[in-house]
Amino acid sequence: MNTPPSPPDSPFDHALVNELRQGLSLLQLDADALAPPLLAYLALLARWNRTYNLTAIRDPREMVTRHLLDSLAMHGFVSSGHLADLGTGPGLPGIPLAIAHPRLQVTLVESNGKKARFLREAVRQLGLGNARVAESRAEALVEPGAYDIITARALDVLDGIIAVGGHLLKPNGKLLAMKGVLPTSEIAALPAGWGVEAILPLAVPGLIGERHLVIVGRTEAKPA
Repeated sequence: MNTPPSPPDSPFDHALVNELRQGLSLLQLDADALAPPLLAYLALLARWNRTYNLTAIRDPREMVTRHLLDSLAMHGFVSSGHLADLGTGPGLPGIPLAIAHPRLQVTLVESNGKKARFLREAVRQLGLGNARVAESRAEALVEPGAYDIITARALDVLDGIIAVGGHLLKPNGKLLAMKGVLPTSEIAALPAGWGVEAILPLAVPGLIGERHLVIVGRTEAKPA
């Protein structure tokens, strides 16, 4: 694949740009359309991170794999509807998903003030009309039944995510939880009324190790 030159004001070299574009293509995403806004987001994140420590990952090349491509590995399950990204931190996976899917309405839920300020600036600079920031703890967000999907990339174990964010889901809504190795003990500890609907292995370009998407939904009450 031929790599177009980086934009004149891009802080990134051709190797990083090529890695991102190749990863997007492997995920069956449009690299031509998505690489520029994702690089703009990455540049903003790297710049703010130097002062505000938004993420422990400092190397932009590592951010491409562990932040951008890892977030987008679940893109095929969230193309539209309303999604709440709980404890989104610097916007992961919510901002990459909002960039990839303009029809997806994303609420970035984050209680940390400096991270919420970064999120608002990122949404503004990237022109993401399909993303909004809720500076709140997930359990304090008073939007019951408003979302088709909740996700939490770096939050709690499965039952903890449901405890703080389950109220946000519509009756048929789903929790999409990204995990490393298969979380057998977390699945066994799901609270009553919730069950696993699917466990899907994910292939994240450049990432070494296992990655799974665990889809959890409400179970119908059994008749007495």
